[in-house]
Amino acid sequence: MSGSNHSAQAVEASSGLAIEGHSIDYIPENERHAKLSSQGPFWFLGNFHFFTISIGFVGPSLGLSALWTMLAGALGIMFGTLFMAFHGSQGPEMGLPQMIQSRAQFGYRGVILALMATMFVFVGFNVVNVSLIIDGLKHVFGFDPTIVACAVVLIGALLAIYGHDLMHKAFKWALLATLPLYTLVTVALMFGVGQPETAPASTLGFSWIAFATLFAIGASYNISYAPYVSDYSRYLPKNTSRTKLITAVFLGASLSGSWMIGLGAWLAQQLQATDALVALNQIGSSMIPGLGNVLVLVSVLGFLPIIALNTYSAMLTLLTGVDSIKKITPTPRARVMSIFAISIILLSCVLSIKGDGIAILNTFLVLLLYFLVPWTAVNLVDYFFVRKGRYAIPHFFTPKGIYGAWQFRGIVSYLVGFAAMVPFFYIFDASAGQEVFVGPMARLLEGVDISWLVGLVVSGLTYFILSRSIDLAHERKVIDSLAESVIQ
Repeated sequence: MSGSNHSAQAVEASSGLAIEGHSIDYIPENERHAKLSSQGPFWFLGNFHFFTISIGFVGPSLGLSALWTMLAGALGIMFGTLFMAFHGSQGPEMGLPQMIQSRAQFGYRGVILALMATMFVFVGFNVVNVSLIIDGLKHVFGFDPTIVACAVVLIGALLAIYGHDLMHKAFKWALLATLPLYTLVTVALMFGVGQPETAPASTLGFSWIAFATLFAIGASYNISYAPYVSDYSRYLPKNTSRTKLITAVFLGASLSGSWMIGLGAWLAQQLQATDALVALNQIGSSMIPGLGNVLVLVSVLGFLPIIALNTYSAMLTLLTGVDSIKKITPTPRARVMSIFAISIILLSCVLSIKGDGIAILNTFLVLLLYFLVPWTAVNLVDYFFVRKGRYAIPHFFTPKGIYGAWQFRGIVSYLVGFAAMVPFFYIFDASAGQEVFVGPMARLLEGVDISWLVGLVVSGLTYFILSRSIDLAHERKVIDSLAESVIQ
């Protein structure tokens, strides 16, 4: 911050109690107060919770041993994190939320296509998140699901309203609280704590179909973070090292994701666990009476910032969508109203959806991957290979700028990529034990779903070919003239 008119804001911000002043607008360089050192821990906590543990249950449910589940999950997580981490570098370089930047590929109004896909992800993730919390707390403590759901959604909404700085603090405290406990659980499990004396012989082994499925779930889990990352890195200084930032995001998200999936796999194999919070309670209670309850409560409290993470990014997406139809001023009131609307929708979905949590999780993670893959391919190809990080920031905020209202290249590439994925879709409802949709290519591959790989390649290549017609020389002149006007 610089200047006297920013000093009061700085004091308020340092207390963590001021509502964030920015949302979908540009973050001026004199307000870039975030530190690179916060990114690794922030994204470590992003995966360091019982939701990720639940993904580890999927492998054994498909007949995969814990060891193979760990490997498939870790490889998938690392693959997905590559895409997520590269998006992170866009935050400090552009000072914008991720979906505003997507107007360059899809147009000022055309970006609504991508916004619908990402909004589905943000709200959908929270529906599963809150469902896991209320189911776990009901099983362990007998808490009323409706009251728990309302409390969890309210806390997530309040953190999202106050925004960036308070959320970073909440993530830090949540990590400090959960890291010792999850380390304890992992060590205890290695020494056989909580396991039944006469455990049934394991029939789990290896199958390529199960391995590929878990790899895809791991990849989709962290690719699904792609629309979030620059929302939380846009307060970093513009000159932040791209390599260091990508490395910090990659290591943070992939290490915790691999750990938690592995932990879930062993809990499922050794304890026949199907609910993460119940399993944590079982391990803790086997060590010290009452420790299980502490583990569950701290796990839930440490998970609340993740609810806020989804709510915050959903708010940015909703405001971007409204602004793409009718120009709005991103005031604190608009922020509060959008978060209120998102929270009501979230609560309605949570209280109306019933079913097996792991089955819902499995199906949902596959579905969200389908919608996000074409977008992430188009966005990254544009940023790193076409425009190479050079954009006219003011033109993101007008349909009459160089990016226009509609960009057929991005829209066509998204739709072509999605269409190419359909024959490779494999959607299975584990709760009902039946196939929902199986594309002809997925049938040939015996149920192995490689649609995400097809989507990445087809969308990315299509956009790269179509973008050859972009007049980059004209865009550079516009960008240079904007830079000169700022200097003058």
